[in-house]
Amino acid sequence: MIKKNYPKKLSDIKKPFIIYKTIKGFDLYTDFSKKIILTNNNIYNFINKLDKKKLRNKKTDLFIGFFGYEILNNLIEVKLPKQKGLKFPKGIFYKPETNLNLKSKLIYKNNSLNNLNNNFKININKKSYTKIFNKFKKKIKSGQTYQIKICTKYQNKSKIDPIDFFCRLSKTNLSPEAFLIKDKNFSIISCSPENLITKTGQFISTKPIAGTLKKTKKLNKIKALKFFRKNLKETKEHNMIVDMERSDLSKICKPGSVKIIKKKIVEEYKDLYHYVSLIAGKLKKKTSTLDIIKAMMPGGSVIGCPKISTLNLLNAQEKESRNIYTGSFGYIKFNGDMRFNIIIRAILNYKNYSEISVASGVVIDSNANHEFNENYIKAKALMDLYK
Repeated sequence: MIKKNYPKKLSDIKKPFIIYKTIKGFDLYTDFSKKIILTNNNIYNFINKLDKKKLRNKKTDLFIGFFGYEILNNLIEVKLPKQKGLKFPKGIFYKPETNLNLKSKLIYKNNSLNNLNNNFKININKKSYTKIFNKFKKKIKSGQTYQIKICTKYQNKSKIDPIDFFCRLSKTNLSPEAFLIKDKNFSIISCSPENLITKTGQFISTKPIAGTLKKTKKLNKIKALKFFRKNLKETKEHNMIVDMERSDLSKICKPGSVKIIKKKIVEEYKDLYHYVSLIAGKLKKKTSTLDIIKAMMPGGSVIGCPKISTLNLLNAQEKESRNIYTGSFGYIKFNGDMRFNIIIRAILNYKNYSEISVASGVVIDSNANHEFNENYIKAKALMDLYK
Protein backbone atom coordinates (compact mmCIF):
# COMPACT_ATOMS: atom_id res chain seq x y z
CA MET A 1 0.00 0.00 0.00
CA ILE A 2 1.33 3.49 -0.86
CA LYS A 3 0.84 5.94 2.01
CA LYS A 4 -0.25 9.42 0.90
CA ASN A 5 1.56 11.26 3.69
CA TYR A 6 4.81 9.35 3.47
CA PRO A 7 7.96 11.31 4.47
CA LYS A 8 9.39 13.31 1.58
CA LYS A 9 12.95 13.14 2.91
CA LEU A 10 14.90 9.88 3.08
CA SER A 11 16.38 11.03 6.40
CA ASP A 12 12.87 11.01 7.92
CA ILE A 13 12.34 7.31 7.23
CA LYS A 14 13.26 5.66 10.52
CA LYS A 15 12.37 2.08 9.57
CA PRO A 16 14.32 -0.33 7.31
CA PHE A 17 13.98 0.33 3.58
CA ILE A 18 15.41 -0.60 0.18
CA ILE A 19 16.11 1.60 -2.85
CA TYR A 20 16.61 -0.01 -6.28
CA LYS A 21 17.55 1.78 -9.53
CA THR A 22 14.96 1.78 -12.30
CA ILE A 23 15.01 3.16 -15.84
CA LYS A 24 13.21 6.36 -14.80
CA GLY A 25 14.61 6.83 -11.31
CA PHE A 26 14.46 4.67 -8.18
CA ASP A 27 11.93 2.44 -6.43
CA LEU A 28 11.73 2.65 -2.65
CA TYR A 29 10.36 -0.37 -0.75
CA THR A 30 9.54 -0.28 2.95
CA ASP A 31 6.97 -1.19 5.65
CA PHE A 32 8.18 -4.77 5.55
CA SER A 33 5.60 -7.28 6.78
CA LYS A 34 8.09 -10.17 6.54
CA LYS A 35 11.84 -10.47 6.85
CA ILE A 36 13.24 -13.89 5.98
CA ILE A 37 16.85 -14.60 6.94
CA LEU A 38 18.00 -17.39 4.67
CA THR A 39 19.92 -20.46 5.78
CA ASN A 40 21.07 -23.56 3.92
CA ASN A 41 18.06 -25.33 5.50
CA ASN A 42 15.21 -22.93 4.68
CA ILE A 43 16.22 -21.61 1.26
CA TYR A 44 14.52 -24.39 -0.74
CA ASN A 45 11.24 -23.88 1.09
CA PHE A 46 11.44 -20.11 0.57
CA ILE A 47 12.08 -20.33 -3.19
CA ASN A 48 9.58 -23.13 -3.86
CA LYS A 49 6.80 -21.25 -2.03
CA LEU A 50 7.28 -18.28 -4.36
CA ASP A 51 5.99 -20.35 -7.29
CA LYS A 52 2.74 -20.90 -5.37
CA LYS A 53 2.10 -17.25 -4.50
CA LYS A 54 -1.05 -15.61 -5.87
CA LEU A 55 -0.66 -12.33 -7.74
CA ARG A 56 -3.01 -9.50 -6.91
CA ASN A 57 -1.44 -7.07 -9.42
CA LYS A 58 0.06 -4.91 -6.70
CA LYS A 59 3.52 -3.36 -6.95
CA THR A 60 4.32 -4.91 -3.60
CA ASP A 61 3.47 -8.49 -4.63
CA LEU A 62 7.09 -9.55 -4.43
CA PHE A 63 10.02 -10.42 -2.19
CA ILE A 64 13.11 -8.25 -2.50
CA GLY A 65 16.55 -8.95 -1.06
CA PHE A 66 19.79 -10.80 -1.69
CA PHE A 67 21.43 -14.20 -1.91
CA GLY A 68 24.97 -14.29 -0.52
CA TYR A 69 27.84 -16.10 -2.24
CA GLU A 70 27.95 -19.04 0.18
CA ILE A 71 24.28 -19.98 -0.05
CA LEU A 72 24.39 -19.88 -3.86
CA ASN A 73 27.33 -22.29 -3.81
CA ASN A 74 25.35 -24.59 -1.52
CA LEU A 75 22.37 -24.55 -3.90
CA ILE A 76 24.52 -26.00 -6.70
CA GLU A 77 26.25 -28.40 -4.28
CA VAL A 78 29.62 -26.64 -4.27
CA LYS A 79 31.04 -26.78 -0.76
CA LEU A 80 33.01 -24.06 1.02
CA PRO A 81 35.55 -24.69 3.80
CA LYS A 82 35.27 -22.80 7.08
CA GLN A 83 36.30 -19.21 6.47
CA LYS A 84 37.10 -16.11 8.52
CA GLY A 85 35.10 -12.91 8.31
CA LEU A 86 31.96 -11.15 9.50
CA LYS A 87 29.23 -13.47 10.74
CA PHE A 88 26.76 -11.94 8.34
CA PRO A 89 23.52 -13.65 7.17
CA LYS A 90 23.73 -15.84 4.07
CA GLY A 91 20.79 -13.98 2.53
CA ILE A 92 17.79 -11.85 3.50
CA PHE A 93 14.50 -11.21 1.70
CA TYR A 94 11.77 -8.73 2.62
CA LYS A 95 8.04 -8.51 1.80
CA PRO A 96 7.27 -4.78 1.37
CA GLU A 97 3.86 -3.22 1.86
CA THR A 98 4.84 0.21 0.52
CA ASN A 99 6.38 1.10 -2.84
CA LEU A 100 7.28 4.65 -3.85
CA ASN A 101 8.82 5.98 -7.06
CA LEU A 102 11.68 8.42 -6.46
CA LYS A 103 13.24 10.91 -8.86
CA SER A 104 16.50 10.12 -10.63
CA LYS A 105 18.37 12.72 -8.57
CA LEU A 106 18.40 11.83 -4.90
CA ILE A 107 18.97 14.87 -2.68
CA TYR A 108 20.20 14.30 0.84
CA LYS A 109 22.58 16.12 3.15
CA ASN A 110 23.78 15.01 6.54
CA ASN A 111 26.26 16.96 8.60
CA SER A 112 26.11 14.80 11.73
CA LEU A 113 28.89 12.39 10.74
CA ASN A 114 32.43 13.66 10.45
CA ASN A 115 35.95 12.27 10.59
CA LEU A 116 35.20 9.04 8.77
CA ASN A 117 37.97 6.48 8.86
CA ASN A 118 39.39 6.42 5.33
CA ASN A 119 42.25 4.05 6.11
CA PHE A 120 41.55 0.66 4.58
CA LYS A 121 43.42 -2.56 5.17
CA ILE A 122 43.76 -4.91 2.23
CA ASN A 123 43.55 -8.63 2.97
CA ILE A 124 45.96 -9.59 0.17
CA ASN A 125 49.00 -7.40 -0.60
CA LYS A 126 50.65 -7.34 -4.02
CA LYS A 127 53.22 -10.00 -3.07
CA SER A 128 50.55 -12.42 -1.80
CA TYR A 129 48.33 -11.63 -4.78
CA THR A 130 51.16 -12.47 -7.18
CA LYS A 131 51.69 -15.86 -5.50
CA ILE A 132 47.99 -16.71 -5.89
CA PHE A 133 48.05 -15.37 -9.43
CA ASN A 134 50.99 -17.60 -10.40
CA LYS A 135 49.31 -20.59 -8.76
CA PHE A 136 46.15 -20.06 -10.80
CA LYS A 137 48.19 -19.50 -13.97
CA LYS A 138 49.46 -23.07 -13.54
CA LYS A 139 45.86 -24.27 -13.12
CA ILE A 140 44.98 -22.55 -16.40
CA LYS A 141 47.91 -24.16 -18.20
CA SER A 142 46.89 -27.58 -16.88
CA GLY A 143 43.31 -27.06 -18.15
CA GLN A 144 41.56 -27.01 -14.74
CA THR A 145 40.17 -23.54 -15.52
CA TYR A 146 40.32 -21.09 -18.41
CA GLN A 147 39.61 -17.93 -16.46
CA ILE A 148 39.46 -17.27 -12.72
CA LYS A 149 38.65 -14.18 -10.65
CA ILE A 150 40.93 -13.44 -7.68
CA CYS A 151 39.06 -11.56 -4.94
CA THR A 152 40.72 -8.89 -2.80
CA LYS A 153 39.00 -7.19 0.11
CA TYR A 154 39.42 -3.69 1.58
CA GLN A 155 38.26 -3.32 5.20
CA ASN A 156 37.96 -0.67 7.90
CA LYS A 157 35.93 0.24 10.99
CA SER A 158 33.60 3.19 10.44
CA LYS A 159 30.19 4.41 11.47
CA ILE A 160 28.71 5.57 8.18
CA ASP A 161 25.53 7.21 6.95
CA PRO A 162 24.41 4.77 4.21
CA ILE A 163 21.86 7.20 2.75
CA ASP A 164 24.52 9.87 2.35
CA PHE A 165 26.88 7.34 0.77
CA PHE A 166 24.25 6.08 -1.67
CA CYS A 167 23.13 9.55 -2.71
CA ARG A 168 26.70 10.70 -3.33
CA LEU A 169 27.50 7.50 -5.20
CA SER A 170 24.38 7.89 -7.35
CA LYS A 171 25.41 11.43 -8.19
CA THR A 172 28.99 10.60 -9.21
CA ASN A 173 28.81 6.98 -10.38
CA LEU A 174 25.20 6.07 -11.15
CA SER A 175 24.88 2.56 -12.52
CA PRO A 176 21.88 0.61 -13.85
CA GLU A 177 21.82 -1.97 -11.03
CA ALA A 178 22.51 0.33 -8.06
CA PHE A 179 20.75 -0.41 -4.78
CA LEU A 180 20.71 0.40 -1.06
CA ILE A 181 19.51 -1.77 1.81
CA LYS A 182 19.26 0.08 5.12
CA ASP A 183 18.39 -2.11 8.09
CA LYS A 184 18.87 -1.81 11.84
CA ASN A 185 22.41 -3.18 12.16
CA PHE A 186 23.66 -3.25 8.59
CA SER A 187 23.57 -1.53 5.24
CA ILE A 188 24.59 -2.48 1.71
CA ILE A 189 25.43 0.27 -0.77
CA SER A 190 26.11 -0.83 -4.33
CA CYS A 191 26.75 0.73 -7.74
CA SER A 192 26.64 -2.62 -9.49
CA PRO A 193 26.58 -2.25 -13.29
CA GLU A 194 25.76 -5.86 -14.09
CA ASN A 195 22.35 -7.41 -14.65
CA LEU A 196 22.34 -11.19 -14.23
CA ILE A 197 18.65 -12.02 -14.71
CA THR A 198 15.73 -10.12 -16.18
CA LYS A 199 12.70 -12.39 -16.57
CA THR A 200 9.38 -11.23 -17.98
CA GLY A 201 6.88 -13.97 -18.70
CA GLN A 202 8.72 -16.72 -20.57
CA PHE A 203 11.55 -14.47 -21.75
CA ILE A 204 14.85 -14.17 -19.87
CA SER A 205 18.02 -12.20 -20.50
CA THR A 206 21.46 -11.67 -18.98
CA LYS A 207 24.04 -8.94 -19.62
CA PRO A 208 27.58 -10.13 -18.83
CA ILE A 209 30.42 -7.66 -18.37
CA ALA A 210 33.92 -8.90 -19.17
CA GLY A 211 36.54 -6.27 -19.91
CA THR A 212 37.60 -3.19 -17.94
CA LEU A 213 39.56 -0.13 -19.04
CA LYS A 214 40.56 2.81 -16.84
CA LYS A 215 39.27 6.15 -18.08
CA THR A 216 41.70 8.90 -19.11
CA LYS A 217 41.25 12.35 -20.64
CA LYS A 218 42.37 11.01 -24.03
CA LEU A 219 39.85 8.15 -24.09
CA ASN A 220 36.23 8.11 -25.24
CA LYS A 221 33.79 5.27 -25.92
CA ILE A 222 34.88 4.86 -29.55
CA LYS A 223 38.56 4.60 -28.60
CA ALA A 224 37.71 2.25 -25.73
CA LEU A 225 35.85 -0.03 -28.14
CA LYS A 226 38.88 -0.08 -30.48
CA PHE A 227 41.10 -0.98 -27.50
CA PHE A 228 38.90 -3.90 -26.46
CA ARG A 229 38.65 -5.24 -30.02
CA LYS A 230 42.43 -5.14 -30.52
CA ASN A 231 43.30 -6.48 -27.05
CA LEU A 232 43.66 -10.27 -27.26
CA LYS A 233 43.41 -10.83 -23.51
CA GLU A 234 40.19 -8.80 -23.12
CA THR A 235 38.65 -10.43 -26.21
CA LYS A 236 39.41 -13.95 -24.97
CA GLU A 237 38.01 -13.16 -21.53
CA HIS A 238 34.82 -11.70 -22.96
CA ASN A 239 34.25 -14.55 -25.41
CA MET A 240 34.65 -17.16 -22.67
CA ILE A 241 32.16 -15.45 -20.36
CA VAL A 242 29.60 -14.96 -23.15
CA ASP A 243 29.87 -18.63 -24.11
CA MET A 244 29.39 -19.67 -20.48
CA GLU A 245 26.34 -17.44 -19.99
CA ARG A 246 24.84 -18.77 -23.22
CA SER A 247 25.40 -22.27 -21.86
CA ASP A 248 23.75 -21.38 -18.53
CA LEU A 249 20.71 -19.96 -20.32
CA SER A 250 20.52 -22.99 -22.62
CA LYS A 251 19.96 -25.25 -19.58
CA ILE A 252 16.60 -23.59 -18.94
CA CYS A 253 15.63 -22.22 -22.37
CA LYS A 254 14.01 -23.81 -25.41
CA PRO A 255 16.54 -25.22 -27.90
CA GLY A 256 17.59 -22.64 -30.46
CA SER A 257 16.01 -19.71 -28.61
CA VAL A 258 19.18 -18.37 -26.93
CA LYS A 259 20.58 -15.47 -28.97
CA ILE A 260 23.16 -12.72 -28.53
CA ILE A 261 21.09 -9.53 -28.82
CA LYS A 262 23.94 -7.04 -28.32
CA LYS A 263 27.50 -8.15 -28.91
CA LYS A 264 30.59 -6.49 -27.45
CA ILE A 265 29.47 -2.93 -26.82
CA VAL A 266 31.10 -0.38 -24.47
CA GLU A 267 29.41 1.15 -21.42
CA GLU A 268 30.87 4.17 -19.63
CA TYR A 269 31.15 4.70 -15.85
CA LYS A 270 32.90 7.20 -13.59
CA ASP A 271 36.39 5.68 -13.61
CA LEU A 272 35.96 2.85 -16.13
CA TYR A 273 34.82 1.59 -19.49
CA HIS A 274 33.26 -1.90 -19.60
CA TYR A 275 32.95 -4.42 -22.44
CA VAL A 276 29.36 -5.75 -22.46
CA SER A 277 27.08 -8.17 -24.31
CA LEU A 278 23.34 -8.96 -23.96
CA ILE A 279 22.03 -12.53 -24.30
CA ALA A 280 18.37 -13.63 -24.24
CA GLY A 281 16.22 -16.74 -24.63
CA LYS A 282 12.74 -18.21 -24.15
CA LEU A 283 12.25 -20.45 -21.12
CA LYS A 284 11.15 -24.06 -21.37
CA LYS A 285 7.68 -24.82 -20.08
CA LYS A 286 7.39 -25.54 -16.34
CA THR A 287 10.78 -23.98 -15.57
CA SER A 288 10.67 -23.15 -11.85
CA THR A 289 12.18 -20.20 -9.98
CA LEU A 290 14.63 -22.62 -8.38
CA ASP A 291 15.66 -23.94 -11.82
CA ILE A 292 16.49 -20.40 -12.96
CA ILE A 293 18.47 -19.49 -9.84
CA LYS A 294 20.51 -22.70 -9.91
CA ALA A 295 21.29 -22.30 -13.61
CA MET A 296 22.32 -18.64 -13.48
CA MET A 297 23.80 -18.06 -10.00
CA PRO A 298 26.44 -17.26 -8.98
CA GLY A 299 27.04 -15.18 -12.11
CA GLY A 300 29.83 -16.59 -14.24
CA SER A 301 31.33 -13.23 -15.24
CA VAL A 302 32.55 -12.66 -11.67
CA ILE A 303 33.69 -16.25 -11.06
CA GLY A 304 35.41 -17.53 -14.20
CA CYS A 305 34.89 -20.59 -16.35
CA PRO A 306 34.08 -23.38 -16.41
CA LYS A 307 31.96 -22.34 -13.45
CA ILE A 308 31.93 -25.39 -11.14
CA SER A 309 35.61 -26.34 -11.35
CA THR A 310 36.59 -22.66 -11.02
CA LEU A 311 34.39 -22.25 -7.94
CA ASN A 312 36.10 -25.24 -6.36
CA LEU A 313 39.53 -23.73 -7.04
CA LEU A 314 38.49 -20.36 -5.60
CA ASN A 315 36.89 -21.83 -2.51
CA ALA A 316 39.98 -23.93 -1.74
CA GLN A 317 42.15 -20.80 -1.96
CA GLU A 318 40.09 -18.07 -0.28
CA LYS A 319 40.44 -17.85 3.52
CA GLU A 320 37.82 -15.13 4.09
CA SER A 321 34.09 -15.23 3.44
CA ARG A 322 32.87 -13.25 0.44
CA ASN A 323 29.58 -12.57 2.25
CA ILE A 324 27.46 -10.57 -0.21
CA TYR A 325 30.16 -10.20 -2.86
CA THR A 326 29.35 -12.00 -6.13
CA GLY A 327 25.98 -12.95 -4.70
CA SER A 328 22.84 -11.43 -6.24
CA PHE A 329 20.37 -8.72 -5.20
CA GLY A 330 16.93 -8.27 -6.70
CA TYR A 331 13.28 -9.24 -6.52
CA ILE A 332 10.99 -12.12 -7.38
CA LYS A 333 7.39 -11.17 -8.13
CA PHE A 334 4.49 -13.44 -7.24
CA ASN A 335 3.82 -13.94 -10.98
CA GLY A 336 7.32 -15.39 -11.41
CA ASP A 337 8.95 -12.35 -13.05
CA MET A 338 12.29 -11.41 -11.56
CA ARG A 339 15.24 -9.10 -11.81
CA PHE A 340 18.64 -9.80 -10.22
CA ASN A 341 22.02 -8.16 -10.47
CA ILE A 342 25.45 -9.39 -9.47
CA ILE A 343 26.60 -7.78 -6.22
CA ILE A 344 29.83 -6.04 -7.13
CA ARG A 345 31.08 -2.47 -6.49
CA ALA A 346 29.42 -2.76 -3.08
CA ILE A 347 30.00 -1.73 0.53
CA LEU A 348 28.79 -4.03 3.27
CA ASN A 349 28.66 -2.17 6.59
CA TYR A 350 27.80 -4.53 9.45
CA LYS A 351 28.01 -3.46 13.09
CA ASN A 352 30.18 -0.50 11.95
CA TYR A 353 32.64 -2.65 10.03
CA SER A 354 32.95 -1.91 6.32
CA GLU A 355 34.22 -4.21 3.61
CA ILE A 356 34.64 -3.66 -0.11
CA SER A 357 35.42 -6.72 -2.22
CA VAL A 358 36.66 -6.63 -5.81
CA ALA A 359 38.05 -9.10 -8.33
CA SER A 360 39.76 -9.19 -11.71
CA GLY A 361 40.02 -12.00 -14.21
CA VAL A 362 43.09 -14.14 -14.79
CA VAL A 363 43.53 -15.77 -18.20
CA ILE A 364 46.61 -17.21 -19.84
CA ASP A 365 47.73 -13.77 -21.12
CA SER A 366 47.14 -11.89 -17.84
CA ASN A 367 49.70 -9.82 -15.95
CA ALA A 368 49.68 -9.93 -12.12
CA ASN A 369 50.59 -6.27 -11.65
CA HIS A 370 47.88 -5.13 -14.09
CA GLU A 371 45.17 -7.26 -12.47
CA PHE A 372 46.09 -6.17 -8.93
CA ASN A 373 45.90 -2.52 -10.00
CA GLU A 374 42.58 -3.13 -11.76
CA ASN A 375 41.15 -4.32 -8.45
CA TYR A 376 42.22 -1.07 -6.82
CA ILE A 377 40.59 1.00 -9.58
CA LYS A 378 37.30 -0.85 -9.04
CA ALA A 379 37.42 -0.24 -5.27
CA LYS A 380 38.52 3.39 -5.47
CA ALA A 381 35.10 4.89 -6.29
CA LEU A 382 33.74 3.34 -3.08
CA MET A 383 36.71 4.13 -0.84
CA ASP A 384 36.49 7.77 -1.97
CA LEU A 385 33.16 8.04 -0.15
CA TYR A 386 35.05 7.88 3.16
CA LYS A 387 37.05 11.03 2.44
